[in-house]
Amino acid sequence: MLRVTDIHAAYGPILALHGVSLEVPEGSIVTLLGPNGAGKSTTLRVISGLMHPTRGTIEFNGRRIDRLAAERIVSLGISQVPENRQLFAELTVLENLRLGSWGRRDRNGIKADIEQVFAYFPILHQREKQVAGTLSGGEQQMLAIGRGLMARPRLLILDEPSLGLAPLVTREIFQIIKSINAKQKVTILVVEQNANLALEIAQHGYVLETGRVVLDDTSANLQSSESVRRSYLGY
Repeated sequence: MLRVTDIHAAYGPILALHGVSLEVPEGSIVTLLGPNGAGKSTTLRVISGLMHPTRGTIEFNGRRIDRLAAERIVSLGISQVPENRQLFAELTVLENLRLGSWGRRDRNGIKADIEQVFAYFPILHQREKQVAGTLSGGEQQMLAIGRGLMARPRLLILDEPSLGLAPLVTREIFQIIKSINAKQKVTILVVEQNANLALEIAQHGYVLETGRVVLDDTSANLQSSESVRRSYLGY
C-alpha cells in the first residue's frame, strides 16, 4: 500500500533523513522504532505531506504522493494522528469528531462512523458534550484516534500514541488499535517509544537511528533477538 524509497529530508541546512526506505503492505500493522531524534516523526511528516523530501519517492497504492499537498493526501486515504494529540481543546468531543470528517458529504456515513468510534471508545460517548481540553490524557488520545478514523482512511498513521499515558491505559489503546486493524481492515503505521508493546501488535518493524534505517525485520525476529533488543529497542 505504501512504499517509501530513499527519502532524504532536511530542516534548513540540517539533514534529518538519510535515505529512508520502508514498505507497509495493505492490511498490516507496521511499526517504526528508534530513540528520540532518530527521524521517526520526520518520516511521518514527509509521508503526510507536512514537509516535502529533498530526494526520493513515496508511493501510495502505486501513485506518487511526495509532492502533493497534505489535504490532497488525506483525500486519497491517509490520515495521521499526531504526537501530543493536537485536539481542538475548546471544542467538544463530538465537534472534534465531526471536524475529522471535514470534506465528506455522506451524512449517514458520518453518523455511522461516529457511532463506530463510540463503540471502540465508550467513554467518549459519555463525554460527547465535554470540551476536549478537560479530558484526561488517555481520553484525549482516544479522541485523537477517533478523529483520525472519521476521515475513513485506508492508512492510519499514529505518532507516539502512548506518550504520557499510564501503562494500563496504553495497553488498552493498543488493543483497540489492533481491533481497528482487524475489524475495519485499516492499514496502520505506528511510531512508538514502547518498542515491546508496538512489536506485540505489529507484523513488521523498522528501526531508525540518526535518520537511517538500521534494522528491518518481522516483529517476531526483532523481539527474539537479545542483541537487537539491548542495542536498539531499550528493553
